[in-house]
Amino acid sequence: MAAQKINEGLEHIAKAEKYLKTGLLKWKPDYDSAATEYAKAAVAFKNAKQFDQAKEAYLREAVSHENNKALFHAAKAYEQAGMMLKEMQKHYEAIELIEKASMMYLENGTPDTAALALDRAGKVIENINPSKAIQLYQQTASVFENEERLRQSVEMYGKASRLLVRGRRLDEASASLQKEKSIYKDIENYPTCYKKTIAQVLVHLHRNDYVAAEKCVRESYSIPGFRESEDCAALEQLLEGYDQQDQDQISDVCNSPLFKYMDNDYAKLGLSLSVPGGGLKKKSPVASQGNAEGPTVTSHENEEDDEYAGGLC
Repeated sequence: MAAQKINEGLEHIAKAEKYLKTGLLKWKPDYDSAATEYAKAAVAFKNAKQFDQAKEAYLREAVSHENNKALFHAAKAYEQAGMMLKEMQKHYEAIELIEKASMMYLENGTPDTAALALDRAGKVIENINPSKAIQLYQQTASVFENEERLRQSVEMYGKASRLLVRGRRLDEASASLQKEKSIYKDIENYPTCYKKTIAQVLVHLHRNDYVAAEKCVRESYSIPGFRESEDCAALEQLLEGYDQQDQDQISDVCNSPLFKYMDNDYAKLGLSLSVPGGGLKKKSPVASQGNAEGPTVTSHENEEDDEYAGGLC
C-alpha cells in the first residue's frame, strides 16, 4: 500500500514538472496545474507516511502558487509543509513555516486564518518552548483583537496567561490577566471577571505584593455583582488571612471548591500559597477533632486547653 502511494506521488511530481517546462510553443509555465499536481503528490506521500517527501511536495506547491500570485493557496501549502515537519519532530522548522504562512494570510487579507495558523503553531511548540508559544498566543490574540473578535482574542490571552504562570513569570502573568479581565468586562462576561480577579490575587500574593492584591479586589468592586459574589467574600477572607499571617485561614480558602476547581495552573498557586516568614500551622487532625469550632491562636502556657492546641510555627 505504501509503495503504491509513493509511486502515485512520484507520478504526480513528474506531471507537475512537465507543466512547468517551457518551449517554442509554450512560453509560460502552467503554475496552476503544477500546483495541483504537487498537492496530489503531497497527499499521496503523506498517506504513505513519507513525511519528508510530502513536505517537499507541499513546498513546491507553495512556490507554484506564489508564482501564480495566489497567496492564500501558497500560505496553505506552507502551513501543510510545516505540519509535515512537525510529524518529523522538527518543531522549530515547522514553526518557521507556519509563521511564514500566517504572514501571507495577513498579506492576503485573511487575518482570521492567520490567527488560526498562529494558534496551531503555539500548540506545536507549547511543550518544547513555552516562551515561544506565549509569543505566538499573544500574536494570535492581537490579530483577533484587531478584527474585534474579542471572544477569540481573550481565549488566546488566557493560554498565554496560564503558560506565564506555569513558567513563574508572574509580573507578566499579572499584566496578561488584567488584559483578559478587561476584555471579559467589555463583553459583559462578569462571572469570568470574578475568576480572573481570583487568579490575579493569587499571582500578586505569590509575588509577595499584598498591596497590589488588595488594590485588585478593591478595583473589582466596580464590576457588576462582584461585591455580592462568593468570589469577593472568599478573596476578602484570603487577604485577611494573609495580612494576619494566618496560614490556617489561607489554606481553608485555597482548599475550597471555588479555588480548587479553577484552571489547574491557578489552583496550584492557591494550594502552594503561604504567608511570608511562616505563620500559623495547619491544624492537626487531633486538634481539629478536639476543637471543631474554636480558632487557633498563639499560646504555650495552657497545654490542657484544646482551644490553644495549634501553637505557633
